[in-house]
Formats: sequence, C-alpha cells, structure tokens
Amino acid sequence: MPPRCLRIVSVTGRAASLAFLIAALAVGGRAGAQDQPTAFIGATILPVAGQPITNGVLVVQGGRILGVGPAGMALPPGTAVRDVSGRVLLPGLVDTHSHIGEVSGADGSTPIQPEVRVIDALDVHDPSLQRARAGGITTANVMPGSGHLISGQTLYLKLRQAHRVEDLLLTNRLGRVAGGLKMANGTNSRREPPFPGTRGKSAALVREKYVAAQDYLAKIERAKGDATKMPPRDLALETLGEVLSGDRVVQHHTHRHDDILTVLRLQKEFGFKVVLHHVSDGWKVAEDIAAAKVPCSVIVIDSPGGKLEARDMDWKTAAVLEKAGVTVGFHTDDPVTDSRLFLRSAALAVRSGMTREGALRAVTAAGAEILDLKQRVGTLEPGKDADFVVLSGDPLSVYTKVLETWVEGARVFDRADPKDRLIATGGVGAGNPRAARLCCFGTWGGDE
Repeated sequence: MPPRCLRIVSVTGRAASLAFLIAALAVGGRAGAQDQPTAFIGATILPVAGQPITNGVLVVQGGRILGVGPAGMALPPGTAVRDVSGRVLLPGLVDTHSHIGEVSGADGSTPIQPEVRVIDALDVHDPSLQRARAGGITTANVMPGSGHLISGQTLYLKLRQAHRVEDLLLTNRLGRVAGGLKMANGTNSRREPPFPGTRGKSAALVREKYVAAQDYLAKIERAKGDATKMPPRDLALETLGEVLSGDRVVQHHTHRHDDILTVLRLQKEFGFKVVLHHVSDGWKVAEDIAAAKVPCSVIVIDSPGGKLEARDMDWKTAAVLEKAGVTVGFHTDDPVTDSRLFLRSAALAVRSGMTREGALRAVTAAGAEILDLKQRVGTLEPGKDADFVVLSGDPLSVYTKVLETWVEGARVFDRADPKDRLIATGGVGAGNPRAARLCCFGTWGGDE
C-alpha cells in the first residue's frame, strides 16, 4: 500500500505527483523540505484558482503549499493539524501599488530619473509594513512618487518579517531583484523648468529618452562584447534598456482618458510592457485598453476630493474594464487608501457591477499577473508559496476581520497578539512608539 503522503489533492481534485512536490519545494522555499507539514482544516477555502471548498484542507510545508482539497483528503505522515473551522482562507493579497516603508525616489533636479532605486530608500521597520500585513497583504509593489515622468525603479516585495530590505526581495526570471519602473503623466509632473509645463512636452521628453536608450542598446550590440568598443555605462539608459528588452515592466501612473491614450501610444511606439495605474477615466477608453492588451491597476476611492484630473473617477471603472476583457488588479496607493482596508476595494467594485470572482482575482491572482509573479503567488495551489490570509468571514463583508496573515508558511500577523491588534485597530502612530515625540516631523517622501 503506498504511503499516505503520495496522494495530495489539488483544487481540481487531481492528485499531485510526488516528483512535482519535491521540485516545487526545492525552488524558492525559505524553510527546508524536512519541516513538519501543517494542515489547516475546517475553513471555507477560496483558492481563486477554482471553486470555493467548504470544510476544506490546506496543507503547507517548507514555505510551499502541498495540497488543497476537501475534508478527508490524505495527509502526509506526522502532519500537525490546526482547526480553523468557521474561518475563510484566501490567498495572500497582492497590492500592485503602494508607498509603505516611507519610500522616496527622484528629486527635483530633472523630470526623468530611471536610475533611482527604491531599494536604497525603504525602511523595513516602519509600522506601515505591519499595517499592510494586518490588511492581509503578503506581496506589494513599492513605488516612488508620481511627481516625475520617470521617478525610479520599484520593488516587488514579499512582506516577510525582516530587519533588512534584502530579506524582503523577490527575484525575477533573470535572477535579478524583481521590480518595475515608475512612470507618470498628467498634472503631477507638470511644474516649473526643468520639468515640463504641458502634456505634449511631457510625452516629448519621454520619447527623447527612450530614443537615447535605443541608441545605447545599439552601441552595446555593435560592440559584441569588446570592452574597448562599449559605450560608457549610463545607469539611466541601462534601466530604460531593460524596459525596451522586456525585462522590466513600466508601472504607469495615469488618470485622464487622453493621458491613458498617450501611454498606449508610447507603448506601441517603443514596444515596452506597461501596466496602467489609477485609470480614473479608464471606463471612457476601456475598448482601447483592451485592444492594446494592457492590464490595469485600479484604485477605488470611497470619498470625494483629490486632484482635478480624477474628477470623473467612478466606482464602475473596474466593472467596465472587466467586461471589456482587461486584466484588472487593485491597489491601495498607501497611504491614499490604508493597507488595512484593501479588501474594501474589492467589495466596492462588486457593489458597482464587477463580478465577485473578478474582484477577488483583482486583489490576488490578477495582481500576481501584473507583477509577473503568477508562478509563485496569487492562488492557493500545490507548489505555490504558502501565502494566505485567515479571515473571520466573507472577504467582501464590512464586518470581516483579518485574523492572521501567513507568508511562505510563517505567520507574520496575528490579531490575537496585543501588539498586532494595536496595529490593526489603532489610528495614526499605532505601533510606532516614537510617534508622540515625532508628531511634527513628516517623513514620507512620496506624492501619490
């Protein structure tokens, strides 16, 4: 009779092979494959990759998911069992646009600074990271602000507990630090010289820089590895070269419909990969976005105010884009939307016509696709990272609380812990013992 651990049931009901599980655990797991497996039983599991599982079982080991299935599925020998009956398990949330960690990017010297790196400007001890964990966020795209046409390189972070930013990093398919390039258009980047004063000039400056990057790549190609023929290293053009080569995705702040179309025009001209962020007027040009096959990261604001170019923002944007066939993710733009309230974005979108399935994908699987991390996160499937959230109830209910957040099989937030409960429920300064003494010293360097 075969060992019980050979039959691990997936969300589709098919058995996962032992060879697949060994391979999955060998790649990127933070803990060794000898770690004791743990089964979370009794909860309603929303795997996103399949139908909800009532009275489900989630088995994790070595930082990865071993199996997901119904009650009664076979468990590996020695599995520790934890009863989470009455709870709901959801994949860890993916925030595609955040400013946690008190990040700052480019300065006022020039409107285009692709060489600036968020990794050099992020405080892993800032309470905003724990607030994100309190909201169920396990993966985040941390961005510099949008006051520049190009304000720097973003970071795709896994919100592990850590003392160094290096401990939060993810790597891409090339083995490099995973991240995108923050770009913006509209009013934020229109200022006094050397910044552009018009929308037309903004696009012209971006176009000039990408043409220079094309020339830079051409010189490298002509050198054919001969160091004496290589152009001097240029960090800005090197970064834009990664964009032109498809190795770095542009994460583009844009609001008005005409600004959105300008981004699509530039994307077609230079052939880079791009994600449209905010898209306040996205509902006006949904068919154009769909035709370009460009995903959108939407912010859902539940109160009036903000900038003039966002005056036509509408809760229906996500629903209209979904209907047009656009991949839709959500983001907090924290601190614009508090990370602890991220699930509310999905709920408000459903209230305005988006499907429930699409809204749950928007905070999980779609976000993973937008960050090119879908092989690791976004769904509860065997072989993926053991990133999940334990909820008190339905994820779209205003009464539901995030009880626990797990990253790669390690609990990083526990509402039952008084310190974490303070983070989850406190106001400004919660979790920061220095807040009372530093009340007059704002340090956040971004600009939405």
